[in-house]
Amino acid sequence: MTQRTVFYEPLSPLSFLRRSAFVFRDKTAVVYNDKRYTYSEFYQRVNRLASALKRVGIGKGDKVAFLCPNIPPMLEAHYGVPMLGAALVSINIRLSPREIAYIINHSDSKALFVDNEFAHLITAIQEDLPNIKTFVNICDVNDSRPLDGPEYEEFLADGSPDPLPNVIEDEMEVIAINYTSGTTGLPKGVMYHHRGAYLNALGEALEHKMSSSSVYLWTLPMFHCNGWCFTWGVTAVGGTHVCLRKVVPEDIYLLIEREGVTHLCAAPTVLVSMANYPRAKEYQMKTKLNVITAGAPPSPTVIKNMEEIGAEVTHVYGLTEVYGPHTICEWQAPWNELDTSEKAKIKARQGVAYIHAEFVRVVDPAEMTDVPADGQTIGEIVMRGNNVMLGYYKQLEETEKAFRGGWFHSGDLAVMHPNGYIEIKDRLKDIIISGGENISTVEVENCIYEHPDVLEVAVIGIPDPKWGEVPKAFVVPKPGTNPTAEEIINFCRERIARFKVPKAVEFGELPKTSTGKIMKYRLREKEWQGYDKRVN
Repeated sequence: MTQRTVFYEPLSPLSFLRRSAFVFRDKTAVVYNDKRYTYSEFYQRVNRLASALKRVGIGKGDKVAFLCPNIPPMLEAHYGVPMLGAALVSINIRLSPREIAYIINHSDSKALFVDNEFAHLITAIQEDLPNIKTFVNICDVNDSRPLDGPEYEEFLADGSPDPLPNVIEDEMEVIAINYTSGTTGLPKGVMYHHRGAYLNALGEALEHKMSSSSVYLWTLPMFHCNGWCFTWGVTAVGGTHVCLRKVVPEDIYLLIEREGVTHLCAAPTVLVSMANYPRAKEYQMKTKLNVITAGAPPSPTVIKNMEEIGAEVTHVYGLTEVYGPHTICEWQAPWNELDTSEKAKIKARQGVAYIHAEFVRVVDPAEMTDVPADGQTIGEIVMRGNNVMLGYYKQLEETEKAFRGGWFHSGDLAVMHPNGYIEIKDRLKDIIISGGENISTVEVENCIYEHPDVLEVAVIGIPDPKWGEVPKAFVVPKPGTNPTAEEIINFCRERIARFKVPKAVEFGELPKTSTGKIMKYRLREKEWQGYDKRVN
């Protein structure tokens, strides 16, 4: 149904801003350094952005790209661009110029907004962007204008603060295109629709008990699944967005204390940096800090450490293709009686579907039959529902492959516990098959995380002439410690089966994405160099 009637209005998260600007007119909507915008001012700025874009020829079905960190223009883009019926293309700020050029050109973007800290990435490829008709400089760190185009505030000044007519006729219209990390090939453009963004935003607000008194700190990149739809969810309840240019533990704690932050999202690696920040316990939390973590399975140790400094950690799970989180480790009252370690083990599970998501299974991918709910049998997580992408932009074959059997295939391997909660054991590409035995890298990593000298760890399979492949651990020690490979290996021998114990340990930094995910494929590339293929 696409026509408005007395009983039907297309769902769109744009309605959240209209409502909050009406209801919470003088309430603080956005905080960034010394800037504070009320909801009325936020709405006017968004209207100016949409109006100015319209003046330069952007309209329904067009694409507008942003290369920008978590500052107000990036948040404003989540409303101003789709107000015209256009789609937002938010680009990972840590990509290479070549990757950025691919995304801009593949998405057919016509306008490009660039924070001047990252302008050098664009000047290197500017001649390779034939479709970009408008460049806009976002001058946040300095006043330089490296691109041939107006400064952001000047661009807004050319627009009108008055609301534009609602042009969203079909809630299945594309609101954003988010590009995957491209770890197994070129990035794929994941198409989000207005309906999915609306429902996912409400799901986030509902599951995490957000209200108009909520203060959300932007530790999660907005370019990652549109900030898991919190870009729209915080606005839906009239909460306050606290923007953060760089994720630095000291700045995080300062803002938590100063602004009374109630919610933030972060990958486990960010939580590691927060929990191990030496001055963490000096800061005073005005209210309970709700931490939502995803991006990689968090170890129980990481969760326990965060809760010891006063946070309440909720584990969620999802992918770009499902607007970010799809499942949540929904807490049950009887579990409050468990000790801290047991609680942490449960919280490390990926849980059950969000209220709005509803459908998630663990299946034998060949037969599409459910695995037994025994906590042991491994299968693939598959999903369906209103928060599944429309498909990959201009990649029909890849879309059909992802949707085979009428479900979205995640590529994640998990077990189903008797209570219906799922627990990830590995990615399909990460599982180690050693002498015919399956080894979960997550299980081995969780074991190593218990070692008191370990800050971070990643486990992969490396070539072995006898077993095909065996586990190897890459460890980042805590500052001031100096564990040995022998210590780590002996630690594991006391806790897990011998065939799962790493046969080698290497110390050093781990390669990561901008969202904090450890890039295991980089580690594998190094270890498997010179081999025709990895065994599995």
